[in-house]
Amino acid sequence: MKSAPVTIQAPKDNRPVSDPLQFHGGNLAIARARYPDAPDPWIDLSTGINPFSYPIPDVSAASWARLPEEFAVSQLENAAAEAYAVRRERAVVAAPGSQALIELLPRVFSARRVGIFGFTYAEHERVWRDAGCVVETVDRLSALEAYDIGIVVNPNNPDGRLVPTTELLVLAEAMGRLGSRLIVDEAFVDVLFEGASLAPYLPEKGAIVLRSFGKTYGLAGLRLGFAIAGREDVARLRDALGLWAISGPAIEIGMTALRDHEWLKMTRERLIDKAARLDLWLHKQGLTVKGGTPLYRFVVTDDARRQFERFAKAGVLVRAFRDQPHWLRIGLPAERDGWDVLHSRFG
Repeated sequence: MKSAPVTIQAPKDNRPVSDPLQFHGGNLAIARARYPDAPDPWIDLSTGINPFSYPIPDVSAASWARLPEEFAVSQLENAAAEAYAVRRERAVVAAPGSQALIELLPRVFSARRVGIFGFTYAEHERVWRDAGCVVETVDRLSALEAYDIGIVVNPNNPDGRLVPTTELLVLAEAMGRLGSRLIVDEAFVDVLFEGASLAPYLPEKGAIVLRSFGKTYGLAGLRLGFAIAGREDVARLRDALGLWAISGPAIEIGMTALRDHEWLKMTRERLIDKAARLDLWLHKQGLTVKGGTPLYRFVVTDDARRQFERFAKAGVLVRAFRDQPHWLRIGLPAERDGWDVLHSRFG
């Protein structure tokens, strides 16, 4: 018998978003217009994208001039399967960004009730609500079993909460037996320790894992992401994506980067070091880090709105949250100009 869900604080209506700076990161044009007296250059710490981008390799002229072929896409997906340690019985499909997959899921998999584990990335709620589903936020992982679709962002955005893969696997197998699905958004998992991802342990049915390429490799403009699932679910997603969903340059750059295991290892270590440096700087600013990942830090403070304004007036955009007024998420500054700006404008 399915247990009733336990709800926690979350938006329960379709209120229009009154402030884009509290709904998504990366709205620099809006920030500049709202704070015209802020000094240049602006520093964007609102997105959680790796500021140390993968060095873009040479891209063939043919990748720009020709439509990408199925064989090339297959090679990219094989590189992703190897990088994510996906078992041969499971499948991988490439998409133009994990956001494209989030948008696609409600069109491919029908549901009446959707449960989301805790406050998290707002687009998951939006797309399922727009599809006509009842969407509820729960504070117990096991409560997701009561839904047609359960969603876990792991590590969570913005607080960095991490659910062990053993717990996710038990839930995924239970949902698979019921004919429902667990969607695990692992957009930020690449920068964590080995074993944090569900992808290597994915059951035959009951779960879909989403991976973001752009955040980890600092190439968000490339628009590349992946879904990992059983072969039947991947086939449905592939059909829905249609022909030529991935650009030729994205295929070539993605394959090179995903096979560069040494770069990823060094980048993890570098990000951990820079996150520790940012924690110390935030402490000097009177802010205490309560969580996050190596790509962003999570701050809880009673004066979050004032702190957001303080940063913005100094030309630094951080992430605020409409429905969590005490929260801030602050990404890592780039090595060269980012730290110079922080030190010169804040001390």
